Amino acid sequence: MPQTRYHSPVRELIGKRARFFAWASLAALGLRLLLVARFPGVVDDSRFYANIAENWLQHGIYGITNSGVIVPTLSRLPGYPAFLAVIFALFGIDNFRAVLLVQVMFDLATCFLIADMARRLFNGRAAQAAFLLAALCPFLANYAATALTETLEIFFIALALHLVFVGLGVGETEPHPARRPTIWLACGFSVGAAILLRPDGGILLAAIGGYLLWLLLRCLRTEPARSTDRRLTTRTILMAGVLVAIGATAPLIPWTLRNFHTLHRFEPLAPRYATDSDDVVMNGFNRWVKTWIADYVSVQEIYWNVPGADIDVTRLPRRAFDSEQQQAQTAQLFADYNRDHDMTTVLDARFASLAAECVHAAPLRYYVWLPAVRIADMWLRPRTELFPSDPRWWEFNDDGRWLAVSLGFGLINLAYVALAGAGLVRSREFFGIGLFILFLVLRSVFLGSLENPEPRYTLECYPAVIVLASALFHSRA
Repeated sequence: MPQTRYHSPVRELIGKRARFFAWASLAALGLRLLLVARFPGVVDDSRFYANIAENWLQHGIYGITNSGVIVPTLSRLPGYPAFLAVIFALFGIDNFRAVLLVQVMFDLATCFLIADMARRLFNGRAAQAAFLLAALCPFLANYAATALTETLEIFFIALALHLVFVGLGVGETEPHPARRPTIWLACGFSVGAAILLRPDGGILLAAIGGYLLWLLLRCLRTEPARSTDRRLTTRTILMAGVLVAIGATAPLIPWTLRNFHTLHRFEPLAPRYATDSDDVVMNGFNRWVKTWIADYVSVQEIYWNVPGADIDVTRLPRRAFDSEQQQAQTAQLFADYNRDHDMTTVLDARFASLAAECVHAAPLRYYVWLPAVRIADMWLRPRTELFPSDPRWWEFNDDGRWLAVSLGFGLINLAYVALAGAGLVRSREFFGIGLFILFLVLRSVFLGSLENPEPRYTLECYPAVIVLASALFHSRA
């Protein structure tokens, strides 16, 4: 028998297109380095993560500094603090420039993963288009230059999705079943890494599990000519699901045990509102916010200000009130809060009562229409939240340069979404593409349930968006 030759994924991807990938990589690197140099993003959350990393690195305590005392915390998962701790240990404490440069390399790796998924699903031409769309994507590049979880989260999501296709042998003419168990376990660990960065990484596990279940059901319904093939395929899918689940949950065990031992709480992820044991959870206020919030502007002007800063009732949209009585009641609640900038349990209960009234008056608005509008806002809004642009860009009151950036980013974002939609229509085969569809739907539905519709939350979907868009460049001939 002739000996089969195994071609590495890198060789399969680049092939005779080395010059294209070299120039496109340089363009991607240049865009990201420009943003690192001109608009490095070190925000409040960056410093919060850094404080945990420093205490963990220097004192062996996973905690935050509160009035000079290090207090153990479970408000943030350990993925990003661990990454920062490694960078700080190698390049110096608070060396955010090194953090951003390392993130740039992760983002470039994401571009290659996206391109190889396009190659496997379509062809080399689609892979080139996918690589270029990822390399020149200003939104991916923008967050690579910001010390937040997004870049690493997107990398591990892309890696996990890519490993699903490798495990299924998509795009391979010569399957290598001997390495499949390792691939599926690595896929699970990639999902686990995404979860350790952000708790909503668990949506990826649900999407992969749901897709494998669909494959299993399809396999059981099929009647192949040889029953042994069916049993092998069924067994392989079941093995894949088990290994992914093991790999995804295993990294959470040390974190769960730590929380139980140190803080006496069973918490395998992180609290819903990223709070610690002594923090007040504003359940009433949060539910009231969900009775009217629909866009990112309200997150900046109202939601993020509580507690600690003034909130202006005139900034509320008309949909926040069902009557003049509710408007007066809301104005009084705002005035009471603004006196001390503290959300007390009594005040929170009053917001809860107002929220119950609003939900009872319009349940469809609360459970259907507002979540749908929040999803649309997160997908379609210009992704300029990291720039000094006016979030109310449609009022055209911003500086001309930043108004142009907002409009330009908005058009670019619409182009990516439109290309993905057109590519989805063109990709009639559900195999492979179904995983993207399930992930996009599950994540969008989850995001619609949040009180804070931030555009960055849909950025984790961009590997799927870009691969779907690349289908337009796939020639069926």
